[in-house]
Amino acid sequence: MGVMKDAKLGLRYVKSVFANRRAQSELRQKLALKPPLEPYRFKVAVYFADGKVNLYQMRQWYKPLAELSKTWPVLILSRASGSASILLDEAPVPVAYVRKVVDLERVIDEQDLHVIFYVNQNAKNFQMMRYGRRWHVFINHGESDKMYMTTNQFKAYDYALVAGDAALSRLNKVLWDYDFAKRALPIGRPQADHYSGDLPYTPDAREVVLYAPTWEGDRAAAAYGSVATHGVALVRALLASGRHRVIYRPHPRSGVVDDAYGAANREIIRMIAQANAADPTAQHIFDQGADLGWQLAAADVAVVDISAMVYDRLATGKPLMITRPVNPAAEIDTGGYLSDCEWLTAADAPGIVAFVDELSHGDDARERLRVWVERYFGDATPGAATARFHAAVQHLMDEWERNAALHAADGEVDEHDVGEDDDPGILGQ
Repeated sequence: MGVMKDAKLGLRYVKSVFANRRAQSELRQKLALKPPLEPYRFKVAVYFADGKVNLYQMRQWYKPLAELSKTWPVLILSRASGSASILLDEAPVPVAYVRKVVDLERVIDEQDLHVIFYVNQNAKNFQMMRYGRRWHVFINHGESDKMYMTTNQFKAYDYALVAGDAALSRLNKVLWDYDFAKRALPIGRPQADHYSGDLPYTPDAREVVLYAPTWEGDRAAAAYGSVATHGVALVRALLASGRHRVIYRPHPRSGVVDDAYGAANREIIRMIAQANAADPTAQHIFDQGADLGWQLAAADVAVVDISAMVYDRLATGKPLMITRPVNPAAEIDTGGYLSDCEWLTAADAPGIVAFVDELSHGDDARERLRVWVERYFGDATPGAATARFHAAVQHLMDEWERNAALHAADGEVDEHDVGEDDDPGILGQ
């Protein structure tokens, strides 16, 4: 058994090496065709050090960043070759591949970056954060009540853009001696201003149900995923009703930790394909596209796990249910919306059709949603969040100018000469 396992690992390693070499070759070709960046054009950058599995964190910012770039040109700084290759193809703003620290320093020297955005807490963020005389701003990759949203790492950044009053209240419980009035800037959910897109089905009398679970998590406290506990049963029931259309959008990391979770994910995909083959007019959707927005706007009812999808959907003001985690160690913040939401237990999952019917025609749930939308996102009028996002960036630029004037007489400091070796990373990560 040990020999077989070693052989499989060796074969996997060889395949990985060849795949990485191909990816590097493709990336070099793309970069060779790309014109050099215009010097000193960019004052805003988004730093992304993760691999392609976490590109969903960047993708949700595409449309807001594209809109912002009309006022402040935006540059994406990508550290991983796999991500950079995809970003070069699909990002709506320019991309610089900065695999090594020396590459990053070259871009910093050639541009006049005032504001650096971060969408996650990757350890390599600190390789960028070492450069002063610019604002390092955490913008996150979604609003939620997960424990990730209260990390003390917020303090590492000069500023954080947060959604609204609920985020401020959540952070105030754990961030001691943090100047919220200065450093936390509420902007709402600018992504909600772009919830649109072409539908991959023809609308008809069927009620559309979005099932958008998160992944299984890498520890018990974050075991929010429902695919293996709720998913198969609830999708089977909806497919069998004959009057519902299912949009299944699993998390990109589904099954990376738990094989059973991955198997359940594959079973749901198989059931959807089988249902469509039996009745092509059903047009059930297995969605793994880059665009997120049309699903949230199109669905009559959404079933989601404890994740950012709760709050992406909440911003629409339309009915939703939250799956209650089976793992008793999963941490649930019951001080916010989750204290007043519509829960779906694993035991209730087979009866999802009745719950969908109740939500679709009940006024009480809709009124509760309206109250919570305002608490989490403030003014949700179309365009309001985008205006607040742009105003926050303008504030950061004004603060940069003010501080630059205060320090105009300071001597030049070589920020690059800090004795840190380049970190070449892993090819194709």
